[in-house]
Amino acid sequence: MVFKRREKRTWGQSTRDLVWPRGGWGRSVSYIRHRLNRLPDQPHRIARGVFAGIFISFTPLYGIHLIGAALLARLLRGNVLASLFASLVGNPLTFPVIAVISIKLGHLMLGQTADPMLADGLIQIFAEALADIRHNLIAAFTAEPTHWVGMADFFRGIFWPYLLGGLLPGLASGLAGYYISLPLVTAYQTRRRQRMKERSAKLRAKRAQAAEAADHVPDNG
Repeated sequence: MVFKRREKRTWGQSTRDLVWPRGGWGRSVSYIRHRLNRLPDQPHRIARGVFAGIFISFTPLYGIHLIGAALLARLLRGNVLASLFASLVGNPLTFPVIAVISIKLGHLMLGQTADPMLADGLIQIFAEALADIRHNLIAAFTAEPTHWVGMADFFRGIFWPYLLGGLLPGLASGLAGYYISLPLVTAYQTRRRQRMKERSAKLRAKRAQAAEAADHVPDNG
């Protein structure tokens, strides 16, 4: 196949690239910004998509962030592709920070006290919750008993505070992304249109010169 990798990446390489892409996150951010600027849509629709993608990154909807970003972008009449690019604000480097801030803020809003050891065991908590979900899905079709106590504790202690606490920082970050991307995309598209006009004018001038030169060619007949 033409686009198939010559050397298949191992699981470890794929995981490493997920945490730290080749060329670093700076190159990835530059690529995303370039792609956002070149999206064929109106600047305000692209900026709405950016808002949707960033906002969704502050929710505990792991595994369906892309779907959530696309749906929210459609709801806001924003650019879906822009929302997918912007959802990469949530990545393995930022998720721990986002999660801890959101959960602690959520507990504060609920008048509760967050576990001080929350940051250390956050990954394990989510892993155990996913394990319970998998077990209960299997148990639904077998004779195994379902376990919902752990899921209830997870929902009350983690998921609900995370969802509630992520609203404010998600809204603030999304609005920041909107107001930053809107003038940048507008300026880029304006410069691009200007360059296209200049290129078109030069092409017309060359054609006019060529036609004028052809008119002055003496007729030897």
